[in-house]
Amino acid sequence: QVQLRESGGGSVQAGGSLRLSCVASGDTVRRYCMGWFRQAPGKEREAVARVDSAGDTRYADSVKGRFTISKDNDWDTLTLQMSSLKPEDTALYYCAADRGIFGNGVGCFGVAHEFNNWGQGTQVTVSS
Repeated sequence: QVQLRESGGGSVQAGGSLRLSCVASGDTVRRYCMGWFRQAPGKEREAVARVDSAGDTRYADSVKGRFTISKDNDWDTLTLQMSSLKPEDTALYYCAADRGIFGNGVGCFGVAHEFNNWGQGTQVTVSS
């Protein structure tokens, strides 16, 4: 299975920016759906941004226009560029990968679709 490791989290002031990175090992991300998820204390895990093997992306309404997901197939790296951060963005952010319902890295945007591979998370804290 692919192993995922996140980095780039930290503490920032509201309105600031952070860039999260996820490095995959053991397998290439080329044919995977990749995504960033987050979970705050007492809240359900939320899909923040996803990108499939075709390059199509999906964003949570709460982050549209502020966050950008990108995947570098050459370096097996997933990135989440976050700007205009808000205190409500505070959460543990996870990188995830999945082959999708057809096994080819597509069909992974359904609200109930579960990703199979997860990183350990990186903490993002935004202060007001």
